[in-house]
Amino acid sequence: MSDAPAVKAHWKIRKPTVTGTDGMVASQHYLASQAGQAVLAAGGNAIDAAISTGLMLSVVEPWMSGLGGGGYMLIYSAARDEVFQIEFGMQAPQAAMPTDYPLAPGQISASDAFNWPKVEHDRNVHGPLAIAVPGYLRGIELALERFGTQSLAELIEPAKRQAQLGLPLDWFACQKISQFARGLRTYEATRNLYLQDGLPPAADSEGLITYLPLPGLAETLATVQQEGADGIYRGSLTQSIVQELQAAGSKISATDLEQYEAIVSSPLSGRFREHQLYTAGPLTAGPSLLEALTHYGQTAIPEASNNTSYVAMAKALQTTYQNRLENLGEGATDGSTTHICTADRHGNVVSFTQTIMSAFGARIHLPTTGFLMNNGMMWFDPRPDGPNSVVGGRRPLCNMCPTLGRSPDGSWFAVGACGGRKIFPSIFQLIIFLTDYGLSLEDAIHQGRIDVSGTDLVTLMDNLPQSTIEALERAFASTRIRPNDVSPNFFALPQIITRSPQGLLEGGCFIPSPHALVASIA
Repeated sequence: MSDAPAVKAHWKIRKPTVTGTDGMVASQHYLASQAGQAVLAAGGNAIDAAISTGLMLSVVEPWMSGLGGGGYMLIYSAARDEVFQIEFGMQAPQAAMPTDYPLAPGQISASDAFNWPKVEHDRNVHGPLAIAVPGYLRGIELALERFGTQSLAELIEPAKRQAQLGLPLDWFACQKISQFARGLRTYEATRNLYLQDGLPPAADSEGLITYLPLPGLAETLATVQQEGADGIYRGSLTQSIVQELQAAGSKISATDLEQYEAIVSSPLSGRFREHQLYTAGPLTAGPSLLEALTHYGQTAIPEASNNTSYVAMAKALQTTYQNRLENLGEGATDGSTTHICTADRHGNVVSFTQTIMSAFGARIHLPTTGFLMNNGMMWFDPRPDGPNSVVGGRRPLCNMCPTLGRSPDGSWFAVGACGGRKIFPSIFQLIIFLTDYGLSLEDAIHQGRIDVSGTDLVTLMDNLPQSTIEALERAFASTRIRPNDVSPNFFALPQIITRSPQGLLEGGCFIPSPHALVASIA
């Protein structure tokens, strides 16, 4: 048998940052960024742009987020000189009980969930009992009512038009459907939509964009234009949503939808060096971000060499994740979250994360309304009587971590990421690159990173200097080197926008996402 070396791909990719003065949007899909850009160009503010961008993402990246999910939004209001948080995470149905999720025999950890014990048949990961009450439309409607300038009906229009056209099927979208086809085929309505002839769709051989029809979704968005979020939660669509959920075996009731409330609150805040940070609240990865920066700040100095500081970063992440696992109960997931950053000419800055949890959520597609449901029950500990156990009406822990930062000179940055457990380690390092390292934004977004997210394993991006790799390998017993590749991705995919005191905006989207785009208003 031959001992021939494995073939490796070597990519050298840079995606330049973008500048502007009158507004900016950064997201994981160019069509979504362009939708937000158009809102800014028409006079909308950063909150309006974030909402329009997010709605478009729900159409063009349905495996990441959508009407059946939830999220967190941080808003810096320049007029009030204050940061606000909009909370609209998923919530357990009132009828949910721990007995719905019996543990599988043996000491097995769930493969697609947090580091909880495995549940029989993965019923908290996919299927009807994995679905939590969604908060998405309630959340964006509240953000718009409190801080926006345009109507929800206006901001939905680009997403509705795209839904009428369909899901763009380029190579990346086809790859996503193919990657998860085995799970999608389990449920009839989802199989009928994404695997129409029993196979995943194929990208056009000439590179042309074709479209997968999305029955019902445009009509749902049109109803929301008329009725607002009430159309889903207590209006003309509620009965069909509840009937289809309960027919599938979900415990979500009309009362669950009617009683769901999004919340305006104050974010967590803390300091790193001279910089004031604002991040999402206690049910997110925000507390872990602030804790990791505190550990790092106590052991590393800005003048330290890259090798020394990378070791300090890894140790801070290990210490923080140990506390996270033991005291917050959260563990590992490769969730399919997406993130948006926006800024406008008035000085408002937004960091917005939305999700349906795992790729394609619970894999339950509602054929009448045309959207996928989340698998937010995966966030709960299936063991009873714990701080994050299943309790009817409870909201679980999550990995989302939208963050804003203010520097002593009055500049701001908005940062966030998709990537499950890898989210906060990536944001943690970006903050260090911009502050301790003093890197330009373009250099920061291409700086090699590491991932430490719940185990002793330290994953090293293969573009790190060799001396840094060797220093980390000496310091830690378990390391691996991986590329920052399209699939699988080992390091999360952040977006970031900075705003100078003079109003100059600069934004970056991380490689290797093929769709990500920063769109600006000059």
